[in-house]
Amino acid sequence: MDTNFSPEDLAFRDQVRTFFQDEFTAELAARISTTASHKTGIVEWQKILAKKGWIAPNWPVEHGGTGWSITQDYLFERERAAAGVPDVVPFGLKMVGQVIIAFGSEAQKQLFLPRIYNSDDWWCQGYSEPGAGSDLAALKTRAERDGDDYIVNGAKIWTSYAQYADWIFCLVRTDPTSNKQSGISFLLIEMKTPGITVNKIDSIDEKHTLNEVVFDNVHVPMANRIGEENKGWTYAKVLLAHERTAIAEIAKSGHYLAELKAIAKEEISGGKALMEDTLIQRRFANIEIELMALEFTELRVLSSFAEGKGPGPESSLLKIKGTEVQQAIQQLRMDLAGYYSGVVTGELSNEQIGHGFGDRARREFMYGRAATIYGGSNEVQKNITAKAVLGL
Repeated sequence: MDTNFSPEDLAFRDQVRTFFQDEFTAELAARISTTASHKTGIVEWQKILAKKGWIAPNWPVEHGGTGWSITQDYLFERERAAAGVPDVVPFGLKMVGQVIIAFGSEAQKQLFLPRIYNSDDWWCQGYSEPGAGSDLAALKTRAERDGDDYIVNGAKIWTSYAQYADWIFCLVRTDPTSNKQSGISFLLIEMKTPGITVNKIDSIDEKHTLNEVVFDNVHVPMANRIGEENKGWTYAKVLLAHERTAIAEIAKSGHYLAELKAIAKEEISGGKALMEDTLIQRRFANIEIELMALEFTELRVLSSFAEGKGPGPESSLLKIKGTEVQQAIQQLRMDLAGYYSGVVTGELSNEQIGHGFGDRARREFMYGRAATIYGGSNEVQKNITAKAVLGL
């Protein structure tokens, strides 16, 4: 694999860098970071990306994809992370959009894809349930036929940003008599449908991200089913592979590590920088080595996309190592913050708590413990890898 960048690649990188500098303003970043205006800020930014034609790089060109090379994909993500620009909300653009493109009817593509592309609809994911997280195929939410509709009853949990969502894509059980994987269908459900209730779940980072979504005799048109009835598990596996690739967040980890290294190089009281400690140097070096290996694995995944293939077992490897690296960075940030990591925002000024970094260290460390669990626990990913790669 040739990792040298051509003059054309470098020109593209500079174009992307300039675009982010010009368009992702400090005012827009502030709106996105504020809970009250988070959704409007995200949608505003995604519409800017859509107008530029850069919102869905991995979609087919006929549906608005960029047709970029593997290298351009890679450079775009690196520049995005380096500029502190958030990734797109994945549920529509990176997840259900890919399933609709691959398995949806022409009518579904015409109805949903333009609205996903333009961020006119906000999507959430209805997969996990109590007792059906890592063992997702154990889900119990039922969908029973009633004329041209399904009647859906059950509940989904850990549903990220459901409070904002216009639509939810759901796995539901349509044949309770078959084996676990064979009796599942994939439905698209409008969140305004009568019978849907969204209940907030308080999380340890004190942000409202997670929710429970309850379905009580919810009518869903059969026209909103993706593909064949009882074949939803096949479609879900494709989506999960895309989700696990995104969860790795390799570019974001690189940005966070560079940011942390810059702080560690600054002198603190006594005239020494934390980075002068050889143990600290070693910890940074170990994480950087892991990140470099992950980047090459990511390039293999991007290569499969470029050849028209879906992500294979590499997506599980990315999820495993990517989330472990995230947690290693979070642990390092906690250790560098020391006792400041116990400071709650508002008690001290940013200067007093060291770049406002102690409170952030605490929040990200606590919430980050979930990274090796959501999207399919890392233990499950290891089983998938053993079966798909090693044939065990």
